[in-house]
Amino acid sequence: MIQIKVVCVGNLKEKFWKDGVDEYLKRLSKFCKITIVELAEQNKYQDIEKIKEMEGKEILNNLQGKCYLLDIHGKELSSEDFAKEIASAALESSTLTFIIGGSYGVSAQVKEKVPNKISFGRITLPHNLARLVLVEQIYRCFMIQSGSTYHK
Repeated sequence: MIQIKVVCVGNLKEKFWKDGVDEYLKRLSKFCKITIVELAEQNKYQDIEKIKEMEGKEILNNLQGKCYLLDIHGKELSSEDFAKEIASAALESSTLTFIIGGSYGVSAQVKEKVPNKISFGRITLPHNLARLVLVEQIYRCFMIQSGSTYHK
């Protein structure tokens, strides 16, 4: 069974975000082992580059397998193409890691280390919503691969 790791800077504070993500995590348990790793926001620093550097170190410590960075400038994929990408990546690695950076983005080191960048469009999403969209899209990938009517 493929392992999926979602590395996020920050945590979900509101119950409705947690409930939404938890629902998809429950659904995904039939298809993969998925874990969410929440990294602390480095808001004790004033300097944005220092914040990105400190958060980046933690992100880099959590990379495993084939990695994808959610990036507004990344490659936009349809749900069908995302499903193909996930299926192809699963043949290369037993673990896929998705990264959602902090509110200031990620460090240059993270961008350099993670060449696979994907985007859910040119809009900026709050990190809580990005996490929910990501886990839903991962679930949708498995539904597409299984031929389910979930994806119409």
